[in-house]
Amino acid sequence: MSDYSKLKKEELLKLKEQFSEDFEKVKAKGLKLDMSRGKPNKIQLDLSNELNDILKSDSDYKCESGIDVRNYGVLDGIPECKRLFGEILGVDDSNIIIFGASSLTIMYDYIAQCMIFGAGGKPWSAQENVTFLCPAPGYDRHFGILQHFGIKMINIPMNNDGPDMDKIEELVKNSNVKGVICVPKYTNPEGITFSDEVVRRFAALKPAAEDFRVIWDNAYVVHDFNDTPDSLLNIFDVAKEYGNEDLFIEVTSTSKITFPGAGVSALAASDKNIAAIKKRMTIQIIGHDKINQLRHARYLKNLSNVKEHMKKHAEIIRPKFETVLNAFSNELDGLGIARWTTPNGGYFISLYVMAGTAQKVGALCKEAGVTLTKVGATYPYGIDPDDSNIRIAPTFPDVDELEAAVEILCLCIKLAAVEKLLETAE
Repeated sequence: MSDYSKLKKEELLKLKEQFSEDFEKVKAKGLKLDMSRGKPNKIQLDLSNELNDILKSDSDYKCESGIDVRNYGVLDGIPECKRLFGEILGVDDSNIIIFGASSLTIMYDYIAQCMIFGAGGKPWSAQENVTFLCPAPGYDRHFGILQHFGIKMINIPMNNDGPDMDKIEELVKNSNVKGVICVPKYTNPEGITFSDEVVRRFAALKPAAEDFRVIWDNAYVVHDFNDTPDSLLNIFDVAKEYGNEDLFIEVTSTSKITFPGAGVSALAASDKNIAAIKKRMTIQIIGHDKINQLRHARYLKNLSNVKEHMKKHAEIIRPKFETVLNAFSNELDGLGIARWTTPNGGYFISLYVMAGTAQKVGALCKEAGVTLTKVGATYPYGIDPDDSNIRIAPTFPDVDELEAAVEILCLCIKLAAVEKLLETAE
């Protein structure tokens, strides 16, 4: 295959004619294919159906401390569920609080609490120009939370080993910068894992703001594709070396382990932060769904069992990622119009098309019946400065649907690239 940028105008025009004809044929099929969100497929959800029958008698409703989980109480979660998440995240049980189904809710609530009550200082809402640093491309819902509260966002470029730490270290010297929000393992959408050096530099940060926090969204902590997974340093172990454990609020959930709509989430933090959060919770809630906590603790049991369970997920997910990556390699490699990440786990592939064409690619795909994540969503305020990044979510469609969708996507990338090059071709 030839690099499109080296083709003459006549050759580009011929390609445009060919791709346009192919595009019209695809449109005529009236397809409806969706790979817009990173959702588990039904087959993945079926893996956890035993959860529904795991509690069968009155005696089953007592957790190991003897409390009936159907009743009030247990603010921070039942012991066996705290122990499970403590093992997953590598922290002591006492540094875990169990919440409801969504870690997104934890993050929203924590930001809200900081806005109203502060994070050890004045409420953020009483301060001017409250700012967060946002590694981008990143998770659109992170950006949505920050924008909802009127928090200014600054893009932090992503490198192959994580965010640009030089830039973060420089920007945190400004006391208006109150935090960073990120996914450290199998990042959304890049699919990369922060290197040991990046984690250590996070742990050693010296922010000017005394109320600085890093929201460490470890959503894909056990979501590996194979037996040689990426390794992520434990942020609390490293932060303790610098006396910085209070800077970090870590969250995770079982959303893509069991049922996204009926899972369990958890927060890990330092002793000081746990105490502050629990103090507010005594006013906010008596306790989260302990029945669901008990179901999950009995079903998942421990980290070893979780890993075995996740291998079943990997067997379903891995072929879908391979389908997408093989299509990209076969259809786009060598053309000079696209590049992509090759993750070792998680839920996404980050696709970079020719600068200035991502919006066009998204529009063409929609016209041809393929729904992608909204182009630009992977950047704060929905604005990709290069109009280049597209988040690919392969998990939800069946393989045959995925094959059809990726074929159309590659065609749209080629057509958009040729049209872009023709704008300046001689």
